[in-house]
Amino acid sequence: MLALPAATAAAAAPAEADAQLAHTAVEFTSADGTRLHGELVAPQGVSGAPGLAMIAGAGPVAMDELRPAAEAYAAHGIPTLIWDKRTAGYSTLSRDYDRLADDALAAVQLLHSRPEIDPKRVGLWGLSEGAWVATLAAGRTSEVSFVVTAGAVGLSPARQQAWAYGEFLRHAGIGGSLVPTMQSTLIRELSAAGLFPEADYDPVPAWERLRVPVLAEWGTLDREAVPAESERIVRDALDRAGNRHYTIRNVPDVRHNLRRSFDDGFDRPSQLPDDYADFESRWITGLAAGLPPVSVDAAPAQEHASRPLAPLGWYESPWLQAASVVVCLLGFVGHLAAGAVRRLRRRPAPSGVPRPARWAALTGAFAVVGAPLYLLFMAITAASLPGPVLLGRPVVWSVLQLASVATVVAVALTVAAAVRSHPANGSRVRLGLLALSGAVFVPWALYWGLLYP
Repeated sequence: MLALPAATAAAAAPAEADAQLAHTAVEFTSADGTRLHGELVAPQGVSGAPGLAMIAGAGPVAMDELRPAAEAYAAHGIPTLIWDKRTAGYSTLSRDYDRLADDALAAVQLLHSRPEIDPKRVGLWGLSEGAWVATLAAGRTSEVSFVVTAGAVGLSPARQQAWAYGEFLRHAGIGGSLVPTMQSTLIRELSAAGLFPEADYDPVPAWERLRVPVLAEWGTLDREAVPAESERIVRDALDRAGNRHYTIRNVPDVRHNLRRSFDDGFDRPSQLPDDYADFESRWITGLAAGLPPVSVDAAPAQEHASRPLAPLGWYESPWLQAASVVVCLLGFVGHLAAGAVRRLRRRPAPSGVPRPARWAALTGAFAVVGAPLYLLFMAITAASLPGPVLLGRPVVWSVLQLASVATVVAVALTVAAAVRSHPANGSRVRLGLLALSGAVFVPWALYWGLLYP
């Protein structure tokens, strides 16, 4: 059962941006006992107004990020609650939308207790991941009277993220093997390894439970939410729910979070458009006069379709991929370490070790370590910071590909030279490990796109 919110705290203080707004610090308690710290932004002296609880998008979002939007709604007469997202049970590698929905419901109960707000007109606003949370929460209670979403995604998080990778890479002028590596190989491996929490979450059932009025919005420059597909999925789910009071709107010239863009939706500025919250506030306050009829804008633009992600084959197992990396490193790094130890001890070079062996170890170790690090960096930055691009390839990726080709060539030359020279027993062990690493490296590098153009 949902815990009742704790009493509000702190006195109202005038907002710096507008003396007509009051910012009141509040605390409330979620169902699992987590204390959440927030702020209610409201017009001075207001009472009996509709209230809004804003649910942030993905990441450890502090309420400061939502404060400008909350102030915009409050300036339109709608008291708005924002709060710091929980850290207990929520991180880059761990999240639970049901738990976040409990937080949202605790926020709703807090709004019900405030004199500024009419308890019969309390709604949830959710951005991106927050839209998943808002729909989950609203379907669990009769205390939410409307839902507003921004950049809602109708697909699973993994499929949506794969699509967004492609959009950002193509915008940067990137083609070649990095695109399918990011959109398919990397996203599926991260999901299977448990490094992409809630990767397969299906948002549709939550939409199918919504009976309250819904305002679902997408920016016309949304490059993250798969907007045309998501709009259709959301609309179909609401129709199946028998919901006849929804409005689907495409907001012109704004990006995923309904904020301004100066790069066709691919940048991340924080500036709100001048008319932010105008339409939304009229829609919310208009609910008092009657439920709105269905209204649907034309489908938003979306040049590329998303693709379903295939399940991993046995050879794609994260454990097998990790084992491949370990085997490669044993041979490549082991060869380099043995040479370093020999030089420190000032021992002569062993006979029969071909010169290309050292190059194979150097380039192989660089590729095996560098490629995963670069791909993880690209995943963390949502493919928005690929680095300098030359001839349709990020320079870093091109260097890794060249190192991979050099590794294959150097291993082949090493094996050929060793067969001719018949090295001593001690050298045979080192060269055998190097050859084994090279044999494992080839399919590993092919799988990760390092040996494709």
